[in-house]
Order: sequence, then structure tokens, then C-alpha cells
Amino acid sequence: MRKLLKNNAVQSLLASLICILLGLFIGYIVLLFINPAGAGEAILNIVKNFFNYNRPQAQFKYFGTTLIKTAPLLMCALSVLFAYKVGLFNIGVAGQYVAGSCACLYAALAWGWSWLPCMLFAIVAGAVFGAVVGLLKSYCNVNEVISGIMLNWIGLYTANMILSNVQETGGNHTRDMFSAGRAAILPSLGLDKLFGNKFVTLAVPLSILLAILVWVVLEKTKLGYELKATGFNRNAAKYAGMAEHRNIILTLVLAGALAGLGGSLFYQTGHEQWTCTASSVPNMGFNGIAATFLGGLNPIGTIFSSFFIQHITEGGSHLDLKLYSPQISSLISSIIIYLCGFVLFMKHAMTNAINRREEREYREKQARAKTGKGGEA
Repeated sequence: MRKLLKNNAVQSLLASLICILLGLFIGYIVLLFINPAGAGEAILNIVKNFFNYNRPQAQFKYFGTTLIKTAPLLMCALSVLFAYKVGLFNIGVAGQYVAGSCACLYAALAWGWSWLPCMLFAIVAGAVFGAVVGLLKSYCNVNEVISGIMLNWIGLYTANMILSNVQETGGNHTRDMFSAGRAAILPSLGLDKLFGNKFVTLAVPLSILLAILVWVVLEKTKLGYELKATGFNRNAAKYAGMAEHRNIILTLVLAGALAGLGGSLFYQTGHEQWTCTASSVPNMGFNGIAATFLGGLNPIGTIFSSFFIQHITEGGSHLDLKLYSPQISSLISSIIIYLCGFVLFMKHAMTNAINRREEREYREKQARAKTGKGGEA
């Protein structure tokens, strides 16, 4: 049992579960302060999400809705994770996601491109944003956090300006993809019929496959080894003959490409339209940071953490609006996100506790052995 608890994957899972339970408990306390009468039912409705519906068809439909938003969130989480494994904090993931969203939407609505070219254009747009951060980091020693934050806002207002050219008449949103850019809608692969939801597409299985691919690249390839080595110690990597500048730029290009693809996997489902008057960066990018740490910095764990965060977020729509604001689910997600910062601390604490116990038991064993020898003498 103790050997199992020392396993890194098990520690990550336990630490994440503790964060989730603490987040839900604190959220419940907040609900009690707002209105104690319906607090228990409210927190239960948030956790149940699509299980609040009685009919299996409705449950599958809204389960599909959760999956639709999980796919882009997972891509943003993978973007953050990929950079973090190389010692970089890609807080510019939100701007890269916006760049990808803008690129695929404009290509679809203004130029009438089909789904694959739109997707590739989104990947390139996100990669370009990532490359800017990488170049500034490598050759100008500009912290990637500072340049990433600045590009988030540059990306947002640039996207608003560009997409206003494909804005619906008399509204604030871009034109509907199903009517103005149907060729760019991602293939459903029969998933729309399975879930009874026309917005469930290729995005869901593709995002999962990419999570597995990221794990393979980072853990099983020479490229992944070199990238991680550069992140651990740039000087040592340079001394070993690795191209440190190239690795940093490549890392952020690939991270940006993943985030840009996230924008494509969301908007090319046709589920939502871009708001051309948006004054804040989409939460998808920042929630990706939470999903990364909640998933224990593991691409496979990130699949489940992304789903959970989106599950809780969607669960807020089932609250009794007479008693609570639907934003309470965002509050609970925010608390869990805050607690995610302690995942590594919890893992460290578990390891220390096990090591101290083993050391104590070893000393007791040694003391008993000495006592036994003394008695025989």
C-alpha cells in the first residue's frame, strides 16, 4: 500500500481529488451563507449536471454539450502543459486560442473555406502567436509571462476588428456557421446521431488522440527528451550540444498551435458565435491552466480534469435562479482552480509523510534489534 502511495501517478490523482472535494466543500459553505435553504440541493445539481434530466435522450444530448466544450479546453490545457514541461509558463494560451478562433471563423465566413483548411489556418495562427513569445524569450530575454499577457489583449482586440467584417446584420455576433460557413463545420463521424446533438463532432475524439500524442512526444521521443532537458537546465542542454534557442521557440510554437487548434475545435462545431464586442479574453485559455495542474501535469490526467472543470461549469445552469446566481458554478471552479496550485505541494507533503514514517519504523526496528542483542548477552 505504501509503495502504491509513493507512485507519482497515484499521488497526482489523490492530490487532485483532495482539491476537488475541498473546492466543492468551500462552494457549499458559500451557498450556505447566500441561502442555506437550498444549499445542499444546489451543490448536488452542479455536480449532477446532465444527470438532472430524467430522460436518457436528454442526458446524452447535454452530455454531448459538455464534451463539445471539453475538447477546446483540453487543447488549451495541453498547450500549457507542453510549455510547462519545458520550463515555460504559457499564460499566452488565451491569446493563441483567440488567434486560432479568429483565423478559422474568418476563413469560413469570409472566404468559404472547407473545414480542414480552416483548421490548419487556426493552427498556423496560434503557432505564430506562440512563435512571437518564443523569439522574444530566446533572443531578447523577455519573460514569456509578460509577452504572453500583452499578446492576449492584442489578440482579442485584433480578432474583434477582423471578425466585425463577418458580423451578422444588426447584431454583435459573427454570422452563424451553419448558414454562412457550413463547409467549415467539422465532420460528425456519426457522433451527432449517437448523442442526439448536431454540435458533437470530430473535435471530441481528435482532442483525446492529441492528448495521447503529446504524452508520447514528451515521454517517448528524442525531441521530447531534448525539450525537457532544455527546460530543466538551459546551460547544461547547450553544453550537451542541444540548440537551446531552437528548442524554446519550437516549444512555444507547438504550444501555440495546440491552443489555436482549440479555437478551431470549438467554433467549427457551430455551437457558438464570436461576440465582436467582447471586452475580456475567453475563459477557455485560463481554465486550461487549471486543467493542467488539476490533471497532475500529465496529458492523460488532463483529459479527465478538463472534463471535470467543464462539467462543473455546465452544472451551474441547473441552479435555482430564484435563490442563486448561475455564476456560483464559476466561483466553485475558481476555488478548485486556486487549490490546483497546491497539487504539487500536496504531492510533496505525501512523499515527506511516507518517508518520515519509513524512517521512524526503521529506527524502531534498529532499536528492537539492539535490545534483542542486549538481552541475549
